[in-house]
Amino acid sequence: MRSLTRNQIADQAGVDPAFVDRLVDIGVLVPGEGDTFVPGDVRRARLLDGLAASGLPVEDVAEAARRGDFLLGTFDLESYETRFASLSSKTFAQLSDETAVPVSLLFVMREAMGFARPGPDDFVREDELRVVPPIRYQLERGFNPATIERWLRVYGDSLGRMTEEEGAWWNSEIQGPIFASGEDIGRKMHEASQWGLKLAEMVEPAIHAMYTAHQEHIWSRNIFEGVEDQLERAGLRAKMTRPPAMCFLDMTGYTRLTEERGDAAAADLAASMARTVQRTSREHGGKLVKWLGDGVMFFYRDPGPGVLAALQMVESITGAGLPPAHVGIHAGPVVFQEGDYFGRTVNIAARIAAYARPGEILVSQEVVDASSVDGVTFTSIGPADLKGVSGELNLFSVRAGS
Repeated sequence: MRSLTRNQIADQAGVDPAFVDRLVDIGVLVPGEGDTFVPGDVRRARLLDGLAASGLPVEDVAEAARRGDFLLGTFDLESYETRFASLSSKTFAQLSDETAVPVSLLFVMREAMGFARPGPDDFVREDELRVVPPIRYQLERGFNPATIERWLRVYGDSLGRMTEEEGAWWNSEIQGPIFASGEDIGRKMHEASQWGLKLAEMVEPAIHAMYTAHQEHIWSRNIFEGVEDQLERAGLRAKMTRPPAMCFLDMTGYTRLTEERGDAAAADLAASMARTVQRTSREHGGKLVKWLGDGVMFFYRDPGPGVLAALQMVESITGAGLPPAHVGIHAGPVVFQEGDYFGRTVNIAARIAAYARPGEILVSQEVVDASSVDGVTFTSIGPADLKGVSGELNLFSVRAGS
């Protein structure tokens, strides 16, 4: 285990050396032989600094630790070292000069990790140094800095939501019950921290596996769409007389409604809606491919029945007192792989659904041309410029009746 001096503790924790002296005086930090300290003391100093900044006297924390209400020794566990990073010896300005990464982009890196925006003379965290290489590599490949910023923020936001859920899980299942018991809290929390870290070690490869699986979907989609584009440029993409259709049904507002009605009502609504849309799609020869948050993706071998199914689903959702759904349908060639569908047809259908207003069903010209169903009226709404789709697309609204 590394030995650290008082000044190193202060530097790596980002606190004043006098604060370290104070923590030693009250017994929170206990120096070893030669007035040396261990890495866990960096994390203890940072925790106490945060508590002091919030107005909580560190002496009270020291007294609670002495009584066994919680154990500050938990911070000595090896797994904590990778989760509570120390400050490096480099400032943001120095790192920018060294790597040629704009300092503004380095600031975004810290914000994406959930911290306040730093200044040029603030020190970079050790874990932030591991984020810099891919940023630098993208810049060297000519990536637009705005694209890299978006990448950082999306990663940060997504991972932040994951850890928020972990924190809620820890409070509801572990920390809350232990504190509520009022018995031997320090020992129980120490034991929980040990097996909780063991679980975290299992979760990390599980997260990586799920991440790479999502990459497989997106990489496959990009490959398939690239092949389609090349075939079209070469004039080798034949037009299908009866193409399959992809349908996206979006129930925007459903999440808000379930939050208002509570968990039990949310579960009932989710189960009811799942049964309704699955039954309706099946009755019209469709296949429910997957749920996407508040939306659903369907595949139909024939666009016409897909249009009829969409009309029925939108009507049933409104009839159930739920926020009106909106639907987008596009017809064309798709690629099927391991239960999922890829290609430009899928992407365009999703974009059409996003363009539709609540209660509206929009379809492309390809759907109109390939649909031969009675009792349905297609009304042109003119060309639309859809996000992520090159060129304008002629869209039609759908309603029941001739």
